[in-house]
Amino acid sequence: MLALCPLLTPLVTALLTALLYRRENARRTVSLVGALLFLLGAVALVVEVDRVDRIAVALGGWPLPYAIEFAADRLSALMVLITAVLGVAVLLYQAGAADPAPETPILHPLIHGLLAAVGAAFVTADLFNLYVWFELMLIAALGLLAHGGEPRQLDAAFKYLALNLVGTLLFLAAVGLIYGATGQLNFSALTQAAQRPELAAALPVYVALLALAFLLKAGAFPLFAWLPASYHTLPAPVLALMGGLLTKVGIYALLRVLGQVFGASPPLFYESLGWIALLTMVTGVLGAAYHWDLRRILAFHIVSQIGYLLLGVALASPAGTAGTLFFTLHNILAKANLFLIAGLIQVLAGHYDLRRIGGLYRARPGLAVLFLIAAFSLVGAPPSSGFWGKLLLVRETFAQERYVWGGVALAVSLLTLYSMAKIWLEAFWKPHPENRDLAPVAGLAPAWLAVLLLAFLTLAMGLMPEPLVRYVESAAAALERTAP
Repeated sequence: MLALCPLLTPLVTALLTALLYRRENARRTVSLVGALLFLLGAVALVVEVDRVDRIAVALGGWPLPYAIEFAADRLSALMVLITAVLGVAVLLYQAGAADPAPETPILHPLIHGLLAAVGAAFVTADLFNLYVWFELMLIAALGLLAHGGEPRQLDAAFKYLALNLVGTLLFLAAVGLIYGATGQLNFSALTQAAQRPELAAALPVYVALLALAFLLKAGAFPLFAWLPASYHTLPAPVLALMGGLLTKVGIYALLRVLGQVFGASPPLFYESLGWIALLTMVTGVLGAAYHWDLRRILAFHIVSQIGYLLLGVALASPAGTAGTLFFTLHNILAKANLFLIAGLIQVLAGHYDLRRIGGLYRARPGLAVLFLIAAFSLVGAPPSSGFWGKLLLVRETFAQERYVWGGVALAVSLLTLYSMAKIWLEAFWKPHPENRDLAPVAGLAPAWLAVLLLAFLTLAMGLMPEPLVRYVESAAAALERTAP
């Protein structure tokens, strides 16, 4: 039953926290304990999958491929693990006083509902159920966006809903067309059905429609407007959770569909995806360079970093897939930590606007060090985790003689450095514009602990990359073996 752990553990926790709606302290305790149990289950899942390659369970009382199948391989187990780690960090941070979300009775059920949908999306082995979990993610995300009830949050929720509904309709239409053509929804059955000669003309069109839906959900160019228009209204822990995870689920789905289920897609798919990746990188990093609000800067960097992940998918090789997986893990940790650090900056210096804060280097040198760890990792400076992720991707682009793709990826790193330097100079190096005394703030210990946890994992990935590189290479090889 380990394959069901990513769904059942957070789902049960969501139910228990909902039942404790009148007992705030008990609700917070159960929420954190549930997240820790989710993490333990994720570790057990990774260990078991590493031992047997793949575990699966079929529900519904029907034989495969008609049963509802949940399956975990190295790829999905790794994504479940990073989801659980981020869940623990975010709930630790929420317990502190660094821009936490309002502690209403619905907050923790929504957070664990989101974790359940994300975890289930990683282990589902059925195209329609993948759609279901995407929509449950959308519902939970909308609840978190509108959670504060302020006009700006309701406006953000509406923008998020309006643009994501387009992706929902595309996704559902693609699922219906693929099912109508193949008669199958199970991933393994679809892999076999996709090889039928009579589907050679129509199926690539349906798969392209499906890929378009995933690109919108991932925030790729030119479909990313919903992301910077909505994310900046979120409190720090919820922003770290959604900013770290949600777009990566779209990338995972794209990798699963194009790398395994419909692995024999036309070369034009991957060629187009490569150029979309470059445009996503460039537009995202330019948007980040333009803004002064910390949350908007980091939201645009989500878009930019999605470009690197799309680049790895476009390379359509085991090495490209391995680079995508490594970069995904690095980016979730580094980006989520930057959002959490931004929350600490806000509570210590008084604002998210870089023009209205400063003096943090002298007042909080420890926070400056933690920011530099995450920032250098995002840039890809050696020997950070971002360096190894970008090295795997850029090396493969050059190996395939995609010199423009690799060159743009390197150039975007320089523009990312500009954004991180702007944050450093404005928030940490220059004096506070109001000559404000940055006095200690009570209740920040849980937030510091969460940031330290993610910083430690980021450092470990950078300083000891070999075990993870071997793991993602084996995950990519397993994905290649199951492709047609």
